[in-house]
Amino acid sequence: MATDYTPPVDDYAFLFAEAFGRDIAAQASGGAFTADDATEIVAGAGDFAAGVLAPLESVGDRVGARLENGQVHMPDGFAEAYRAFVEAGWVTAEAPESAGGDGLPGVVRAGLGEIWNASNAAFALCWLLSAGQIHALDAAASDEIRETYLTKLVSGEWTGTMNLTEPQAGSDLGAIRTIATPQGDGSWSVSGQKIFITWGDHDIAENIVHLVLARTPDAPAGARGLSLFVVPKHHVGSGERNGVTTVAIEHKLGIHASPTCVLAFENATGYLVGELHGGLDGMFVMMNSARTGMGLQATGIADRAYQQAAGYAAERVQGRVLGRDAGATIGEHPDVRRLLLSMSTRIYAMRALGVFAGDLFDRADADGTGRLGEFFVPILKGWATEEAQLITSEAIQVHGGMGFVEETGVAQHYRDARIMTIYEGTTAIQSNDLVGRKVLRDGGATAEQVFGLIDETIATLSGIDAPEAARTAERLRRAVDAARRATAALLGFADAPRDAYAVSVPYLMLLGTLAGGWMHGLALAAVFGHAERSEADAARITAADFYGTHHLPRVHALAETVAAGETP
Repeated sequence: MATDYTPPVDDYAFLFAEAFGRDIAAQASGGAFTADDATEIVAGAGDFAAGVLAPLESVGDRVGARLENGQVHMPDGFAEAYRAFVEAGWVTAEAPESAGGDGLPGVVRAGLGEIWNASNAAFALCWLLSAGQIHALDAAASDEIRETYLTKLVSGEWTGTMNLTEPQAGSDLGAIRTIATPQGDGSWSVSGQKIFITWGDHDIAENIVHLVLARTPDAPAGARGLSLFVVPKHHVGSGERNGVTTVAIEHKLGIHASPTCVLAFENATGYLVGELHGGLDGMFVMMNSARTGMGLQATGIADRAYQQAAGYAAERVQGRVLGRDAGATIGEHPDVRRLLLSMSTRIYAMRALGVFAGDLFDRADADGTGRLGEFFVPILKGWATEEAQLITSEAIQVHGGMGFVEETGVAQHYRDARIMTIYEGTTAIQSNDLVGRKVLRDGGATAEQVFGLIDETIATLSGIDAPEAARTAERLRRAVDAARRATAALLGFADAPRDAYAVSVPYLMLLGTLAGGWMHGLALAAVFGHAERSEADAARITAADFYGTHHLPRVHALAETVAAGETP
């Protein structure tokens, strides 16, 4: 059976107040609240998640969503949990002030995103899609659409979806065939089929707002001809059903309680969002929000798997530990300890990188860090979701044969995690974005900016009189050198794009792994600033040392792979 969920409040308290050398919550909020206030918010979310959402996770996995007579029905308890989520104010809290929400800063939303996903990833996807649509409509919608739809999304009365994929149009959005025809009254008639629509239908909210990419008559070919429309499930005012039908729901490997729908739009009434043929601009606002959310989902699912593995390892008695009598728990065996540290050190790196990305976007308008934030979006999404595959697998390994038995519950995390490297853009799509739009396009300038920031941390660690700091500084120095060489090799492929894109995933994984080491380096610098060190400080020192010897060395191997280009 799945273990109870314990939110990582202490880690977030450290990240908000110390890890980055300043109170990032106070800076993000303009002094409206402090790291202590942010920690209190995260703790409150953790209590809600542990008490309301986590108990439904295994229920959702066993029962799943079901389609009956054209209507999707959720497992018992999900509608009540959603109402509680809304009434507790979590929807309004996370929505931006410009959309009518409370506008919690990105650093706090990073913590909430992890917690919602760790406690119940399938449930969390509903809010993730609604949050993305809120950002998209806030950026591009007319006053009328804002008043009619955005206010209902921010209140939580309605939920939102993202409709891109069609049977013939997956990653190639230019192949979309859904057509939107003007009706003469300002509305449009939308017809076509969309697949893989997350939370495309359900019975937990009054209405569903579909954000749909479609092309208009005589539109330019390809992606340039796409426009964006809001299409409600029920007509506003009358409450009558719009021309949107749930044809089927997919039977999936994981996230069973997240209804993945095939939707048929048959002369459904929709309304244009933003400029005609400007659909991709609006949709990518939502997509970027979702991609960042995937990084947080990866951290959450990985941590839930780790917590279950650590709990099992602390209770399961098996075999002898070298030099001791029989009767040891498996957590005392060297290799199980290695597995647990392997998991926990990567999870901290993922968690810290999520907060760091949130901080960059919080500061984007004030000091121009927006470009740096955009640089880390594909890294967070791609690297964190790939690492989550390994972490959830290691959680099964800790359980031994019991991990392969569904009743244990740990297999659910492995199954739920598998989709994360695929949806909202595969790892290859993330890496192509990173290499093509963010490295080659600016000649590696932003990458060098990142390396320069890591150099500053190396200098700080080098000035600390402690062997652990010296070791971490030297490991980071060699890793940054390797990353610079890999970046130079990538830039050398500018006239040979196949070489560049053939190694884009290794390059993304290199930067993610390096960023993880940097996050541990920053933590180490903060810890050594304490006059007296606590048990938590000692654990952070151990974590930095472990990451530096077990994970950071992969940077060097990946750098060689990048330099080789495409295999002949």
